[in-house]
Amino acid sequence: MKAIRLRVLPGEFAVCRLPADAPVPRVPGAAELFAVTRTRDELSVVGPVYDVPADAVVEPGWRALGVLGPLDFALTGVLAGIAVPLADAGVSVFAVSTYDTDYVLVRADALRSALDVLRGAGHEVDERRERGLSP
Repeated sequence: MKAIRLRVLPGEFAVCRLPADAPVPRVPGAAELFAVTRTRDELSVVGPVYDVPADAVVEPGWRALGVLGPLDFALTGVLAGIAVPLADAGVSVFAVSTYDTDYVLVRADALRSALDVLRGAGHEVDERRERGLSP
């Protein structure tokens, strides 16, 4: 597989669970990633840790890596190319996909090792935005 280009998003994220019939929370204005998925059983929200819904079950402490896109729908194995080396290294992931790209969240305390694993698998990771530098 061709090298995947990723960037580290700034800030920490939370994965939240709400009842299936809960209203969709407002989108925080400064959120670089805010994802909502509703199923018959739940409403899941991924967003900045500083703005979680008050009545949610919350898993804080995630960092996000965004695949530089947009991605062609004909591409195969993008998430596997990221998830498999991380799984082999014992790094758990939470994935979110959008129309244009994919995001992989890793525990904040595993970010450095996740970046090392991904680079070792031949992927490119841009940390400049994460450190506040221009892209």
